Amino acid sequence: MPGYDYVIVGGGSAGCALAARLSEDPAATVCLLEAGGANKELLVRMPAGVGNLIKAKGKHNWGFWTEAEPHLDGRRLWWPRGRGLGGSSAINGMVYTRGHPRDYDEWRQFGLTGWSWDDVLPYFRRLEGHHRGECDGLHGADGPLRISGGESDSPFHDALIEAGRQAGYPVTTDFNGASQEGFGRYDLTIHDGSRWSTAAAYLRPVLARKNLTVITDARTTRLILDRTRVVAVEYAQGKTLQRVEVAGEVLLSAGAVQSPQLLQLSGIGAPDRLRKAGVDCLHDLPGVGENLQDHLDIILNWRSKDLVTAFSATKGLRQIATGLNYLLRGQGLGRQQFLESGAFVSSREGLSRPDVQIHGVLAIMQDHAKVKATEDGFAMHLCQLRPESRGRIDLASSDPQADPLIHANYLATPEDRRVMRECVKIGRDVASQAALDPYRAAELAPGADMRTDEQIDAWVRANAETIYHPVGTCKMGADGDAMAVVDAELKVRGIAGLRVIDASVMPTLVGSNTNAPTIMIAEKAADMIRGRRGERLAA
Repeated sequence: MPGYDYVIVGGGSAGCALAARLSEDPAATVCLLEAGGANKELLVRMPAGVGNLIKAKGKHNWGFWTEAEPHLDGRRLWWPRGRGLGGSSAINGMVYTRGHPRDYDEWRQFGLTGWSWDDVLPYFRRLEGHHRGECDGLHGADGPLRISGGESDSPFHDALIEAGRQAGYPVTTDFNGASQEGFGRYDLTIHDGSRWSTAAAYLRPVLARKNLTVITDARTTRLILDRTRVVAVEYAQGKTLQRVEVAGEVLLSAGAVQSPQLLQLSGIGAPDRLRKAGVDCLHDLPGVGENLQDHLDIILNWRSKDLVTAFSATKGLRQIATGLNYLLRGQGLGRQQFLESGAFVSSREGLSRPDVQIHGVLAIMQDHAKVKATEDGFAMHLCQLRPESRGRIDLASSDPQADPLIHANYLATPEDRRVMRECVKIGRDVASQAALDPYRAAELAPGADMRTDEQIDAWVRANAETIYHPVGTCKMGADGDAMAVVDAELKVRGIAGLRVIDASVMPTLVGSNTNAPTIMIAEKAADMIRGRRGERLAA
């Protein structure tokens, strides 16, 4: 066999979308390699299972750790990343936000032709099967990714939105509509009570296509080069190394952690860093692994009163009943993920777009749900949307089975520290409003004794964590950008037959959850590969 037209490495948010779109052409042969499994288990399908998926390393979660973070008291931070078909869309919080239009216009200002808001909006519309319908041309009604509103009847979510209004913030009916800023309800990637990952949305409906081959439990170990062209992909199944030949292109969609890792394992990257890990440099590309950005998050917790939260709704035998009700009837609290309200707000006046995001949770949250709640309460996640700090991904060794080294480098600048300090103050201000009086009891974290800026800064250093949005490690850049890994067509510079298509190509972090933008990138890339452009989009 001469090889596949397209070999996609990674069956995650981008990879599943690519496999579905490229295999629409019956003349094209497509192979999708995924290191994990099929991800069909009840825990993945049931929205309420998200806490168990996020907190544990295993078949669904790579479970990485950062290196010691110098500005976070030397702590190593837990970094969940999805494993198996659907990738992180199979373990995430199912919040669907696209980012601010200026995020994409900024990419265009970097010289990236074709990446402005007007350029990417048609692809967002194409991927969406939105509960609002087309909605003034801002949404799509017929796309594969089904997007719903929340089902919770708890008074907490409306109370949080009203508290935001009382604190002086706007209220918005659609974070992905005409105005992102303000408090409101989130759109969710849930369909008929089931998590709607990209595996469910894109891949499973097309698995019967004769031109599509999906190989799971196949961990890619390296890309095989013939001088400056990729000719094959090597992967391991168990202890056996195998290879798949490439007639056309390799599309690397392994995510912001593992796409740069695989390039580095293949000899593509900064020569000195590769040599340090015991890898010969075959192509000098210094930007590989650099430009790492992520949303750093703090969680404020309150004990509640007169409010049924996730704790009391599912404690004891009720947890078993919730699972059985969902398994047998598809009904009950298993259909919910307890996070349906939030906000996009500004930490100071004069900003062109919000720089803080809030997720309201009907539960006490500690350490990625690793610490089990023992009482009723509610939480606010608050994260900085546009960090100045930059980190990097390095190889730990030449062993492809070894986790890479993650240097997130959070809070490296005074502005990042200021915004996180303001996050605490914003959350407390909103929680103090009259709308939450019927439900708010004692503040559990940071706690009433944490008041001065110095105390707040110390608490942030000791408690801040990722909210799971790493990007940027295979940066897209214009000609002349020495640190660009890919060009505006997502082609790896200097290597023929290779593109990177996932969150790692984002030059800057969008001001939102990153799953929807990652799927958009895949949709747009599929048209680039096939020579199509936005004006020729079909619904």
